[in-house]
Amino acid sequence: MATISDTFNHDVPWESAYGYSQALRVGDTVYVSGQLAHDDQGLLGENDIDKQLEVSFAHLDRALGHFGATRRQVIETRVIMTEFRANFGPVAAAHSAYFGDHRPTSTTFGVTELALPGQLVEIGAIVLLDLPR
Repeated sequence: MATISDTFNHDVPWESAYGYSQALRVGDTVYVSGQLAHDDQGLLGENDIDKQLEVSFAHLDRALGHFGATRRQVIETRVIMTEFRANFGPVAAAHSAYFGDHRPTSTTFGVTELALPGQLVEIGAIVLLDLPR
């Protein structure tokens, strides 16, 4: 029987209020919730797609690091964004730059709004720890 062996959180208020973990490990797989640009006070880079991408990917790095994982072990991303047409180009460029020659599968969604006012993007991932680092 599979069990959750480890979890990761940023220790921000909405994790307990909403009742979720930022990432959890089941076997050799890590599931990472949508990472967004925030600190413990709230959103960073309100309505600034480039800043939000920078911080969101930094938070993804923190989650990966907790499990001893690297970007090369990410097999799938889920990118959710508002203002799809305006933000797709910057999101695609940042995603490509973040992963370099490693190309995980990815699904991108456009939505009317996200959890925090001014939030433009969040990025989730699935990671296989038994892949080469």
